[in-house]
Amino acid sequence: MATYITEECINCGACEPECPNEAISEGDDIYIIDPKLCTECVGFHDHEACQAVCPVECCLPDPKNVETEAALLSRATELHPDKTFPVLTELPSNVSRFRKAG
Repeated sequence: MATYITEECINCGACEPECPNEAISEGDDIYIIDPKLCTECVGFHDHEACQAVCPVECCLPDPKNVETEAALLSRATELHPDKTFPVLTELPSNVSRFRKAG
């Protein structure tokens, strides 16, 4: 599922530079995430980078936009044709929150 930013956003901008896909931009009142660009950081981190830096914890999984790890990795591959990603079956735990233990 893509991540979205809730109305609790304080418009600080901490999340924007952390996104490896440039999916985050400044909206009218709060920052927004383009779900077509969000990969939940699959292929890059074992966590969602925007969530990790948000001081008010308003970057949350969007229950209206649930996606599989395979779909997110496929999107990352499409968005970054110059980067080599492991195939899904060999994706290490340090680049996907889906692989984190417990």
